[in-house]
Amino acid sequence: MPELRFQRCRNHEHREAIARCPECGRFFCRECIIEHEDRVLCTVCLHRLIDRSASPRKRSLRGLVRILQLVLGVFVLWMFFFYLGQALLSIPTSFHEGTIWQTKWWENP
Repeated sequence: MPELRFQRCRNHEHREAIARCPECGRFFCRECIIEHEDRVLCTVCLHRLIDRSASPRKRSLRGLVRILQLVLGVFVLWMFFFYLGQALLSIPTSFHEGTIWQTKWWENP
């Protein structure tokens, strides 16, 4: 087995490795490792470990929550444009006939 002091980080070739991930066996620098439950792991192995521990029910609920967020977002967007249209319809016709721009209303207070 190669000694740790001669190893380089897998992600950063110019940095010296300070730890070896027990899951994948690769060497990493200080920025590339994470301590999780009293173990030093690389980020890839940590994400794999977390994904394995997530129950199937939580994954299905996560999908349902994303769908509900999408539906709620579309509804809020629709309501915004609906009330914006209502506000524009409430403007008097004399304003958007173009006659207000023909007079210089800004010069006569």
